[in-house]
Amino acid sequence: MIVGVGIDIVELERIQKIIGRQESAFLERIFTERERKNVPLGEARKIEFVAGRYAAKEAISKALGTGIGKVFSFQDAEVLPGETGKPNVCIDASLLERITGKRGSFCHLSISHSEKYAVAQVILEIREDLSAYRE
Repeated sequence: MIVGVGIDIVELERIQKIIGRQESAFLERIFTERERKNVPLGEARKIEFVAGRYAAKEAISKALGTGIGKVFSFQDAEVLPGETGKPNVCIDASLLERITGKRGSFCHLSISHSEKYAVAQVILEIREDLSAYRE
């Protein structure tokens, strides 16, 4: 059963300006330590990557219905590459259960980029049997 849908779009130029001013502080606020290890070194790819993951976390918060704030922070979700490179979402199970009131949550995530924008869409699904989900 789908319990939430979230989408977010981010201007690459906005992220580029933020990274230009305060890269380290911004990345530490938005990403977990494991996520920061995946940030590309090249400038152009770094901007796309950060913007896409930022949009993903905003989309996750919208799918949860909380926004970013007291209940859900950027650090509460990790977007990490799976074996095939597909971005996987990891959210603490107890947090999801507290927010949704149900167990067995699964997050579907899609991230895309263009010359000027990054966009992410999340579908939050509740399913008792998660064993069917593989990357």
